[in-house]
Amino acid sequence: MPLPNLLATRKGRIAAFFLMYLTEGLPVGFAMTAVATQLRRTGAGPAEIGGFLALALLPWAFKWLYGPFVDLIASPRLGPRRGWILGAQALMVLTLLPLAVLTPSAQFGPFLVLLFLHNLSGAVQDVAVDALAVTTLHEDERAFASGMMFGGQSLGVLLGGGGTLLLVGQIGLAGAVGIMALVILAVMTGVVLPMRELVPEATAVVRGWGAVAGEVAGFLRQALQALFGSRLAWAGLLFAVLPISAMALARGLQSNLAVDLGLSNEQIGGLASASQAATAITCILGGWLSDRLPLRRALATYMVLLSLPGLALMLALQRQGWAPGQVAPPDLVTAFMAAVLAYNALFGFIYGARVAVFIGITRPEVAATQFAAYMAFTNLSITYSLLWQGHAVQQFGYAATLGWDALVGLAGLLVLPFLKARR
Repeated sequence: MPLPNLLATRKGRIAAFFLMYLTEGLPVGFAMTAVATQLRRTGAGPAEIGGFLALALLPWAFKWLYGPFVDLIASPRLGPRRGWILGAQALMVLTLLPLAVLTPSAQFGPFLVLLFLHNLSGAVQDVAVDALAVTTLHEDERAFASGMMFGGQSLGVLLGGGGTLLLVGQIGLAGAVGIMALVILAVMTGVVLPMRELVPEATAVVRGWGAVAGEVAGFLRQALQALFGSRLAWAGLLFAVLPISAMALARGLQSNLAVDLGLSNEQIGGLASASQAATAITCILGGWLSDRLPLRRALATYMVLLSLPGLALMLALQRQGWAPGQVAPPDLVTAFMAAVLAYNALFGFIYGARVAVFIGITRPEVAATQFAAYMAFTNLSITYSLLWQGHAVQQFGYAATLGWDALVGLAGLLVLPFLKARR
């Protein structure tokens, strides 16, 4: 019996994008948690591990470079996006299998090269899947589907990281890597292979290498027009480069404060796992809810709510009068953990709605390029937020930084009224 084309139904589309994004989370979790832990146990230092992870995950920072290739080059038989997804997933499996027999500490160079190529394949798949979402999802299902996508990615990070690490103790690294490869292969053959894209008649399906040179100039004009040619385009770029919302409890400041408050590694690890699980659940719930509410109004509400955990922690820090180097009162540790959990639970709500807004303003003919640009600017906002918050903590302390972060995170509210979806 042939497998169904999941893109043909609403439930099928949402399930397909959830599973494809799950495979994208696997390489990130595998590198950041499983491989980093194995390296540390064999004596690698923090600086060495940090450099290893930076190189292994570098392909995700350059997704905008892959967009034009995904938009311009298409297989006449496999489809404009499906062909790229199938190829990327096949390479993900092929680069994983040698990792099963290599030891990160003993064969550091080959292991790094293969992990880099594995993440490059995952990043290319991500660009193609996002472009497929732009051209496939219906307007009334974008937020829910986006929430499911990032819920799947969060689950993939958990499985590729903590899940693989648990399996290493039971069946070894080779067995754990083999199971990861089987998961990707199952999604590839059971979900992507039976898919059939609906391509508008006006869209050229056959674009081989010979035709690319003649199309580049016209494509670049379309891409630049989509990114810079209207008030909506500029509003989209500005919204992407502004912070998602309050950011301090998401990454750097949270990790530093956890150590300064005296949390053990077990407490930090448990808090991180619980936070990731909460984000995965609320990505799905938030997407479902956002499809039933006015999208921009829902997103504005989530942005305001996301500033509250940081403000609550700021007040707790000021009330306790605590400073780094002092023993943290138990009430302050409890307030910190509650704020982090609340923040990550609310963060899931915002992501599906935010991505749905970007899908709504993206032009299908340059979908991979335009959407990848929005995601690249979003990554840039995370980077500069980490930089300024680190300096602010040194100069003004944790409480003041949390307050400024909550204020800066609301800047996107000024742009939201201009982000009206395309028809």
